[in-house]
Amino acid sequence: MSGEDSLARLAEDVTSCRACPRLVAWRERVAREKRAAFRDETYWGRPVTGFGDPSARLVIVGLAPAAHGANRTGRMFTGDRSGDFLYAALHRAGYANQPDATARDDGLELRDAYITAPVRCAPPQNKPTPAERDTCAPYLERELLLLERTRVFVVLGQFGYQVLAAALSIRPRPRFGHGVEAPVPDGRTVICSYHVSQQNTFTGRLTPQMLDDVLRRARELSNA
Repeated sequence: MSGEDSLARLAEDVTSCRACPRLVAWRERVAREKRAAFRDETYWGRPVTGFGDPSARLVIVGLAPAAHGANRTGRMFTGDRSGDFLYAALHRAGYANQPDATARDDGLELRDAYITAPVRCAPPQNKPTPAERDTCAPYLERELLLLERTRVFVVLGQFGYQVLAAALSIRPRPRFGHGVEAPVPDGRTVICSYHVSQQNTFTGRLTPQMLDDVLRRARELSNA
């Protein structure tokens, strides 16, 4: 990686990427056909960059943009129910200036937190292939190097945990489970959480209190 690399340069590389034909076709098809509720909107329809405070001590790692969420709005976890759940929790924890995330120009700011994902394009059925995961992995690796103040990672779901653990050289890797903590060799910590998907939040598998507890623990570790 060049010493002149930056988050802005990374964002340019991410948003111009067309490396995975299946993902390119899907994200652009969704952007053309749209959901009826958003038929008058212009979809982003491109890969989505990370979002937040470049000096963050907390980095949150998801899975991939949602077809009618970030693929529509152009910002991670923005414009869908998963984002509603996540940003409300970040607001309660003091990481966000507001609980809502509806569009890139909605005034949302993160303090000491940054959100990213191992796959930057919306995948069909929210399921990237192993090849797509591996093709996208270098973007996450570059991003992690640029976020130099990170002390704690909160990873949402097993897919993100597997990719993040590989990027951070966590061996052996503790088995994924909500609240499980995995030490990084350099002294940082990964905390696992169930994903903020509707499948988890609507069924009660992940409650607001459970996510609040994870974020409270992240704050403790980042302040240690």
